[in-house]
Amino acid sequence: MSRGPSSLALTLRAFPTMLRVGFADAVAYRAEMIVWMLSTTMPLVNLALWHTAAAGGAIAGFGQPQLTAYFLASFIVRQLTGCWVVWEMNFEVRSGRLSQRLLRPVSPMAGYMAENLAALPMRLLLSLPMALVLVFVVGGGQFSHDPVVWLQVALALVLAWLIVFFSMAILGTLAFFLESSSSLWFVWQGLFFALSGYLFPLGFLEAHAPRLFHTLHWLPFYYQSGFPLELMLGRHDRVAALHYLGIEACWALGLGLLLAVVWRAGVKRWNAYGA
Repeated sequence: MSRGPSSLALTLRAFPTMLRVGFADAVAYRAEMIVWMLSTTMPLVNLALWHTAAAGGAIAGFGQPQLTAYFLASFIVRQLTGCWVVWEMNFEVRSGRLSQRLLRPVSPMAGYMAENLAALPMRLLLSLPMALVLVFVVGGGQFSHDPVVWLQVALALVLAWLIVFFSMAILGTLAFFLESSSSLWFVWQGLFFALSGYLFPLGFLEAHAPRLFHTLHWLPFYYQSGFPLELMLGRHDRVAALHYLGIEACWALGLGLLLAVVWRAGVKRWNAYGA
């Protein structure tokens, strides 16, 4: 008896099509997409605040040019690693629309991933002009000049996106067990703002709270924002970058495995209630 193609083979075959459909949706709902992108402009607000604070002198080694480069790079990283899957999953679980995804031959999680990845070209349209502004305003001296480090930056951004996606999807999957899991996302988001280097450079803590500074480098929040942008700015050499990339990869893998476990348990519960 011949066997049909495996679920993984079907997913890989269908993924390019799902990306095209997701991109078409992003273009069709471009106004909504722009609103989503503009909601991630907090680094520009932080830039104005910290730039003013540094007018009287450098803060923990960060002068105004360094702060300008830091927060503009933070804006770019945020655009390239953002996604919204937690909101979509909460809505589809509550409304029952998830049943339509479960009937398809490919994994619903692959569909969510494709839809979120397909929005990246729209985000690039906003990020690339900002990158040009960044280089023009602060000059090339604020960035790493090592091409190998820039390859590491690309890998760091991929892993950062996976950490963001997996963490959001885990919280979205909790909607199987809770009335709404979006409130838990706000807690996670608050921790991200405080502990990732998004609101302020973690270098501010190195002299005054060294134990906290080193602890934060073991948490996933740092790898969602702080590490990729610090790598862009040449604050880590190749060897140090490999160390942090290893930790980042472990977080991405661990969160991916946790998502698989929680998703499987959630779908069983969903089917048990006949949704």
